[in-house]
Amino acid sequence: MKRGYQVLPVFSLVVALLALNACMPESRAGKTYSRDQAQTSQSVYYGVVLRVEDVTLEGTQTGAGTVGGAAMGGVLGSAVGSGAGRSIATVGGAIVGALAGSAAEKGVTTKDAQEIEVSLDNGEILIVVQEKDETFVVGDRVRVIRGPDGTTRVRQ
Repeated sequence: MKRGYQVLPVFSLVVALLALNACMPESRAGKTYSRDQAQTSQSVYYGVVLRVEDVTLEGTQTGAGTVGGAAMGGVLGSAVGSGAGRSIATVGGAIVGALAGSAAEKGVTTKDAQEIEVSLDNGEILIVVQEKDETFVVGDRVRVIRGPDGTTRVRQ
């Protein structure tokens, strides 16, 4: 019987680590391409930066943080007390862990970004929001890259 209690924390730790890994969103940076974007034709347009504003890309909540947090909270709660007290602590730990895991997932996946307004040479004006991986200032000459999947990015 005791052996099961030794395996449970290790199993819960593995579940929590897998859940945290699943929380990592794909990049929305100008210099990062997905595997699907490799070896595809991209259209390039040239223009001038009209405005740059710092924004925040909202974090994702896939549920992985909630599940991982609930598992860890349940394991920690089960280590408290005995009998009915242990059951209450396990459930309480799982609930608190789920809430903490959900908040942690959102916090980890929230990114600093920028909204870049560009006047293209063809007269079109567009706005692109992307993670902050380059510094743009008003008047910069830039390339706007559009992929066949609709992805648009601004590059120096």
